[in-house]
Amino acid sequence: MSRVSTSINFPSGAGEAFNFYKSVFGGGFSSVRRWSELPEMPGRPPVKEEEKNYIVHIEPPIMDDHIIMGSGIPESMRSDLVVGNNVQIMLEPDTREEADRIFAALADGGNVQMPMAGMFWGGYYGALTDKYGIHWMLNVSQE
Repeated sequence: MSRVSTSINFPSGAGEAFNFYKSVFGGGFSSVRRWSELPEMPGRPPVKEEEKNYIVHIEPPIMDDHIIMGSGIPESMRSDLVVGNNVQIMLEPDTREEADRIFAALADGGNVQMPMAGMFWGGYYGALTDKYGIHWMLNVSQE
């Protein structure tokens, strides 16, 4: 089933912020993953030992079916991360074909950070900034 969520990146571990959001909205976290759990990836800078406990992915529900997701971005990966460009809209269409269609339309005149491709978590994922400066991520779960 398709869904839309909001993703927020923090220049730190993100745990404090998401515990605050949990206190505001109630509920729990449906998913929490740490940088230490990720496999090594070609081209990805190494994560410092003190940053390995940073959250790489967390999902607390906030209202109705809306999810906020977040990450604590290690220093080596946040050269251009500032408040203002740290929020993205995450689209999760039902099929790869729909994701490719949406991605191509949003990318027209924009800047692709990561083309749509299969990922280690089993999803089909891509990221871009559209021509208006809005940051988008698309992910199709395993079909």
